[in-house]
Amino acid sequence: MNITYKTPEAENNHMDYEVAGNKITFGDDELTLNLARYEQDDAKHIDICSDSTGCLVMGTSTGRKYVAEVDIPARQYTEETQGDEITVVPVPFNINNCTLTLWALD
Repeated sequence: MNITYKTPEAENNHMDYEVAGNKITFGDDELTLNLARYEQDDAKHIDICSDSTGCLVMGTSTGRKYVAEVDIPARQYTEETQGDEITVVPVPFNINNCTLTLWALD
């Protein structure tokens, strides 16, 4: 997974996270996302915010402050030929193609 910092000057003041397989967990097991589940034919952007009580939420509707952003590139395909037929096969999900952007915490 590619990691970027929205506020690099505060590099040591970001939400803790852990990557295991296709999953990313924020905080102390507060919010876990299986990124393979969100892969689509179009690129996907997921906002992770804290709400007014400090709980982590996905999206900005109840979120008050940005914590992180996850960008998942569009699903890739390969063509395979079997006899006279060409089939389109999705390339297996690879979390290393995703980008996590961390925002500084207050």
